[in-house]
Amino acid sequence: MASYEGLTSVQKRTYPRRIVVLGSTGSIGRQTLDVAAMHPDKLEVVGLSCHQNTRLMEEQAARFGVEHVAQGAAEALRLVDLPQVDVVVNALVGAAGLKASIRALEAGRVLALANKESLVVGGDIIMPLATEAGRLMPIDSEHGAIYQCLIGEDAKEVERLWVTASGGPFRHKTRAELAHVTAKDALAHPTWHMGPKITIDSSTLMNKGLEVIEAHHLFQMPFDSIEVLVQPQSAIHSMVEFVDGSVKAHLGATDMRIPIQYALSWPERWPSPVEHVDFRKMDPLDLGAPNLDVFRCLDLAIFAGKTGGTMPAAMNAANEVAVAAFLRDECGFLDIEACVEDAMAKHAPAKVESVEQLESVDAEARVRAQEFLAHTR
Repeated sequence: MASYEGLTSVQKRTYPRRIVVLGSTGSIGRQTLDVAAMHPDKLEVVGLSCHQNTRLMEEQAARFGVEHVAQGAAEALRLVDLPQVDVVVNALVGAAGLKASIRALEAGRVLALANKESLVVGGDIIMPLATEAGRLMPIDSEHGAIYQCLIGEDAKEVERLWVTASGGPFRHKTRAELAHVTAKDALAHPTWHMGPKITIDSSTLMNKGLEVIEAHHLFQMPFDSIEVLVQPQSAIHSMVEFVDGSVKAHLGATDMRIPIQYALSWPERWPSPVEHVDFRKMDPLDLGAPNLDVFRCLDLAIFAGKTGGTMPAAMNAANEVAVAAFLRDECGFLDIEACVEDAMAKHAPAKVESVEQLESVDAEARVRAQEFLAHTR
């Protein structure tokens, strides 16, 4: 996104906008359907997919009168190809969402993207498909915030992006203390209610590393111009700093339905029943830097992003394997970063050339991660 001038041209939408929700039974998927229920005159759900929870998906389909449903990431691709689809909400978990993102953009759909791994793994493939303003709308609260702060601005005048982080549930802990935390401890996020994988990523700060890579691709900013700011209250969703020292910050409630709705309503804004923030009653805001010596996943992710090529794919695959093992109590908290670091050290990065290449890198890194974790038990 080299220029933000296109974001100033407001194009009137025709309604209802017909959407498919990939990953409808997860946290983002359920909240997307909440937004659809709030605006039945503007949004029509025409397709749903899930990973395993078919019972809930069937209930959702009945509620919204949806005829087209699918189970699994591979089957979800056929929903993207439905001729009536305007918007694809990609809320799939992990690298499995990459193909759906590519297919949506190639088919001319608007991609409302919550699957951060699509950009982390395949940003070099996806971004050339999304040059038109409004074709790729980020659902992450941080990237949605940056997107809104950049509207009407000149890209040449942007000095720095500030990506905010809550710091997770362990921000005051030492490495010695982290060695003993459990999955139950890590799933108790202080401000956001999310799915298990992203919640663990938030506790290791890997999630923020993935978001830095996302921001690099989405806004074409060099890594040295992207900073992470710990803001535990999660009231500041992110900020943009300009060459004259001015800073735009996006503030609001910690409710994912706000960025989800904006991704679906752009360039308009729709009313929402989400409770607005009374800034007179807000607790004081704490600001600080992340501790990279304690939370090494953030540093590893940024290193992978700076290395580029296929390195982020290897990093991401190892992280997915390690997080899944931690959730099953098969490895320790600090084993996650150790597993990722091992996989990265053994990977020889190459220029990204195809989805098939990325799938091969992903598979190889998963095998290495599994082998590494087997030796930790």
